Amino acid sequence: MNLLVKSVTPVWLLALIGAVLVGVLSHPGQYFVMLPVVLGVIVILTFVVQLLMVQPSGFVDRVAASIAGSMVILAIASLVLL
Repeated sequence: MNLLVKSVTPVWLLALIGAVLVGVLSHPGQYFVMLPVVLGVIVILTFVVQLLMVQPSGFVDRVAASIAGSMVILAIASLVLL
């Protein structure tokens, strides 16, 4: 469980930072173009972080938690930016 928290939390924080940056720096017409770009970067980053972990057990759980949590964060950001 400790490895899950250590590897998933930074990805969620970066998803939150990405959502805030989209809200602050993007034109309102570009919100729904840029948020999927943030999700794409998060997916790539998730695999990089998880592949750098030396313990292969729980890989799928960690990837699923990272991506699912990031999608929830970006969905909430989408609702806020509507």
